[in-house]
Amino acid sequence: MPDPIRLGIIGASPTVGWAHRSHLPAIVASPEFELTGVCTTRKETAEEAKRIYGAKMAFDDYHEMLAHPDIDAVAVVLRVPTHYQITKDALNAGKHVFTEWPLGKDTSEAKELANLARAKGLKAIVGLQARANPAMIHMKELVEGGYVGEIISCNMKLMRGGVLERVSGRTWQRDVTLGANTLTIATGHSIDAMRFVAGDFSQVSSVITTQVKQWYESDTQKMVDVTSPDNIVISGVLANGAVASAHVGSIPWAGTGYIMEIYGRTGTLVATSEDSPQLGDVRLQGAQNGDTLEDIEIPARHTNVLEGMPHAEPFNVGQLYYMFGQGINGSRPAYPDFDTAVELHQFIDAMRESAKEGQATAVKAV
Repeated sequence: MPDPIRLGIIGASPTVGWAHRSHLPAIVASPEFELTGVCTTRKETAEEAKRIYGAKMAFDDYHEMLAHPDIDAVAVVLRVPTHYQITKDALNAGKHVFTEWPLGKDTSEAKELANLARAKGLKAIVGLQARANPAMIHMKELVEGGYVGEIISCNMKLMRGGVLERVSGRTWQRDVTLGANTLTIATGHSIDAMRFVAGDFSQVSSVITTQVKQWYESDTQKMVDVTSPDNIVISGVLANGAVASAHVGSIPWAGTGYIMEIYGRTGTLVATSEDSPQLGDVRLQGAQNGDTLEDIEIPARHTNVLEGMPHAEPFNVGQLYYMFGQGINGSRPAYPDFDTAVELHQFIDAMRESAKEGQATAVKAV
């Protein structure tokens, strides 16, 4: 086995945030990597993360981490507006990069980063974790193997609760220009899973709305205006001719979770989860030439992490780290790279254009 890849995590808060919930526990359980460095904006929290997760070095300036010769690769696990510059700096420093989704605030940032990674000859992976979920991988395999036959229609719905009240530290997401909202994140991840399994769209019609126009900041006791969308409805045609639809919503109470249904001439496949498919376990059911759905067992070959990998949020992140490590070590696994991110950014652009113009928009083939 090759020597572990020496990884630094930028945004390694030890107590809150996505790195705390997923990347840090995932990397500790990933034998392909060594957690060499952790970086936060404050020395004391970096030292705490180092102590808790067993890192060798702590940084409070990411430039110092990028300049260190003992760091081979970095993960950028921060708020979306910071992704572009830090990822660009990492690539220019010669580091392989794992950047969370969305890759940038917009498509132009994503394209620039994809071109830079290619020019530098570096491995660059984006955090579209649904593509590493064993159930989604198997669902794609079944579709491509003819389980449902010719796809006739595909439908997806994700309803997530809780958008009326937040603490002030999280209300920055209300600003649509910052790139982190229900359209880019919840819809981005779940639509990416749909495209991954069933195929790309050839045209799309969209409704993108902000139904809850103010949030209450519980700590400041103020109402703040919201420009970020919270309900997205699309319909369209896939490149294979199937009709497709989706509704992703952040609603006040009792979100019902995720479902994706694929209906074909010879069978049906249904994936369900308590939340978006990149975040946890997905139940897969199917039926062929009949009306009774039955559970489908997920083959062990689709699971690449070790038994010690925590389930829920760290699991699919760990699956991506395995793919990332294989890519760095010379294999060619089909992981979501920065070009994949550009394609998804472009599809979201097509959705925005359709919503703005009030008509169907052609989706450029990639």
